Amino acid sequence: MSILVLAELRQGELRSSIYPIITAASTLGAAMGCGFDVVLMGTGAAKGAEALKGFGAANLFYSEAPQVAEFTAEAYAAAAAALVNAKGYKAVLMVASTAGKDTMPRLAGLIAAGMVSEVIGFRKEGDTVVYLRPMYAGNAIAKVAVDSAVAVMTVRETSFDAAKAGSSSSAVAEFTPETGEANSRFVEYMLTKSERPELGEAGAIVSAGRGVKDAEGVALVEALADALGAAIGGSRAVVDEGLLPNSLQVGQTGKIVAPDLYIACGISGAIQHVAGMKDSKVIVAINKDEEAPIFEVADYGLVADLRKVLPELTEKIKAAKAG
Repeated sequence: MSILVLAELRQGELRSSIYPIITAASTLGAAMGCGFDVVLMGTGAAKGAEALKGFGAANLFYSEAPQVAEFTAEAYAAAAAALVNAKGYKAVLMVASTAGKDTMPRLAGLIAAGMVSEVIGFRKEGDTVVYLRPMYAGNAIAKVAVDSAVAVMTVRETSFDAAKAGSSSSAVAEFTPETGEANSRFVEYMLTKSERPELGEAGAIVSAGRGVKDAEGVALVEALADALGAAIGGSRAVVDEGLLPNSLQVGQTGKIVAPDLYIACGISGAIQHVAGMKDSKVIVAINKDEEAPIFEVADYGLVADLRKVLPELTEKIKAAKAG
């Protein structure tokens, strides 16, 4: 009995989300009494496997075969299904990213397995392992038991610490993916290019809410983010107004983030937004409404007009860096 982790690569590079997912696999393995393997598919998979040799996996399987050179959910799910059937894995994990949410339901369907999405923890109750997942914007935590022979799940990376390299050395082996006849194919990447850190991987995020009001307000938030070397985020209200792209939305219907520092500028603190950032290590709220719900989850709060405060804060940060 063992666990399989599907790693995610993009344009030849291993995504940093693999490290918290390895922690999740190790935690689940402790509950199930087994180890875990990792499979890497796509351009750069061999290099990625070498990078993961010291992170506790028993085996690292990789393939750069043409059918999986670039990601398609159809090919990845089929290849993973063949591995699960051949090796007899009892659980399969992948990060709850766009790719993971696209791949894992397909995998579950192919192997007739139960699936749990957005897992944030595991618990052993008697002889049963239950999977914890948030519901109702995080106001309730569901305990889910899977009755099928294999449990398939996406895991929320923000709920687990990144794994650290140890002294172990995994066995590395190339495999031939069985994908069958494909009905889809990779065409091209269309990525938003930015000098700022990517939202889901940033150590600091400065987010804009309805209180920024217009493009001038957003520019003040961007200036603060640039001074900090932080990523930009936004509430749904700002995205709906067209002031920021949908890819930068934080919240229940956007991205789930947990940076070391989250600065909420003009964000009221609607439950849908808080669900996406409440696990941040330090939360700073700037809002002129002292009754704003965001202050209930903030570690530090400033009741002030962001148009007056942000320029001063930005200049002080620049001065501190220069000194």
